[in-house]
Amino acid sequence: MKLFKLFSVFIVTLTLISCSSDGNGNEGYSDVYNLPVIPYNYSNPNFPHTFTSYVYGFDNTPSNNTLTDNIVTLGRVLFYDKKMSINNTVSCASCHKQELGFSDDTPKSIGFDGDHTFRNSMGFANVGFYGAENFFWDHSAATLEEQVLIPIQDEVEMGMTLHELVEKIGALEYYSPLFENAFGDTQVTNNRISKALSQFIRSIYSYNTKYDEGIEITNDIFVYFPNFTAEENLGKDIFNGKLTPEAIGTCITCHLPNNVPLHFDQPIPDNANQVIFSGAEEDNVGLDIDINVEDNGVGVILGVTSLYGHFKTPSLRNIELTGPYMHDGRLATLEKVVEHYSTGVLAHPYLSAHMKNGNGDPRHLDLTPEESAALVAFLKTLTDYDLISDEKFSDPFID
Repeated sequence: MKLFKLFSVFIVTLTLISCSSDGNGNEGYSDVYNLPVIPYNYSNPNFPHTFTSYVYGFDNTPSNNTLTDNIVTLGRVLFYDKKMSINNTVSCASCHKQELGFSDDTPKSIGFDGDHTFRNSMGFANVGFYGAENFFWDHSAATLEEQVLIPIQDEVEMGMTLHELVEKIGALEYYSPLFENAFGDTQVTNNRISKALSQFIRSIYSYNTKYDEGIEITNDIFVYFPNFTAEENLGKDIFNGKLTPEAIGTCITCHLPNNVPLHFDQPIPDNANQVIFSGAEEDNVGLDIDINVEDNGVGVILGVTSLYGHFKTPSLRNIELTGPYMHDGRLATLEKVVEHYSTGVLAHPYLSAHMKNGNGDPRHLDLTPEESAALVAFLKTLTDYDLISDEKFSDPFID
């Protein structure tokens, strides 16, 4: 009996030791960050069937940076660490707050020294399905791996050089086990920081919304959603152009692109994209009357005058939370955004073609107050409450 008890104690002790040191080796820094012994599952998300093969065709994950749980965990810590800025005052998360759909609630965010950034902070949702060379409002970054290092080096946002970044992160002892788990040794490089940050951001998938519930039931955005209110269904019909089948300037044209038919009486392909609400092309939506403005977007980057005033078509997922809106945050509310498309589109010389009517004038949706409210109600069905409260995407630091 005594031998049995001793053996039992040995097994329990061995189990506790094994569990407490399983895989991560982060326990010595439990006063710095709160990370699970076994990493969260980031690498195998449980996508619904509405994420089709066509959608996966837009996956921008490079072959040399596929998601692993340990690298994403490192990226999560880097994302929330204010030591990533020159004076330890801001992190990536300072401008991309989880509770706001990883965006900011100011027109232009505050950088490390108190100055305002150049553009509005864009939310993160399904960034892994952005088309190639579509990062930033002006499409100036070709890949997410390239994009994540640019704000760190920006003289307003975080103020670091890559050399300073590597030295600083390398001197922080609590990163040693994280790099070891992620890459097999403790070496810190800007390439590894880029990979980890981009993996964390790429892991922020959104697919648990009221809209997702409806599209799983129907598999057709043009039909009645039984889980929607009458107002939300009306808003969906406005969004997808069902009420105006002769028009091409409806929301679906830009915000649900690819192979979804633009008319409700056409069959939906089996592999259609009905879930990725970010456009592949830049657009000029008539915010300004001419090019005499501070920011002309994609046209400046490419040196193409006809693309002045064109900007990225951002994701509508969590749009309820990501205001203020547009590249410069000029529109404070969703109601103001809908009002712009209803009556406020201006005759910019390089206005996108689908924003014009048959006479070449700006296209206005001319919505009634009831229709405007319905469109806003539909847009709010794209809010993913699970995402904005999920601990695995939250700030891991104790203090």
